[in-house]
Amino acid sequence: MLANPPGKVAPPDPAVLAQQAFNKMKLAAPGIHFTPNNGKAGIVGMPVWMWIDDSPTGWGPQTGTAAAGGISVTVTAKVTRALWDMGDGDSVPCTQPGEPYSKSYGNAMSPQCGYRYQQTGNFRVQVTTHWSVTWTATTGETGQLNDQNRTAAAAAKVAEVQSLNN
Repeated sequence: MLANPPGKVAPPDPAVLAQQAFNKMKLAAPGIHFTPNNGKAGIVGMPVWMWIDDSPTGWGPQTGTAAAGGISVTVTAKVTRALWDMGDGDSVPCTQPGEPYSKSYGNAMSPQCGYRYQQTGNFRVQVTTHWSVTWTATTGETGQLNDQNRTAAAAAKVAEVQSLNN
């Protein structure tokens, strides 16, 4: 007996449909933000607040669908963590997008994603978002596509405050 008798088309592979749905999605490089910014220097030992754009394309979740042959597959992509390379040899893992800094926070450390530089210098800060991509088919099948990474970088300057003694 043939698995697919003549004239009968094999049903589509849900994993192939999942890849098709994913290929239509737009996972952006993270919109990188930290304070101080705009060319201003941070100060050794002071908190650096770090965050990325909390949007469907920047953090997720994001969904996409593909259908064929009576089967529909929904793909969901979401960031599971962001890894910040601070440019001084340290890295900071964050499981949330971070919170934008407000002057009302003063010198408090970020509750979600922060850092303190221990030396002066010009640093290349790089953040990589790690996306998990899962799918579910109307047949009840589920699966996972290869994890995806997106990276962005920016410059940070850190100075030291000098005090004068009389």
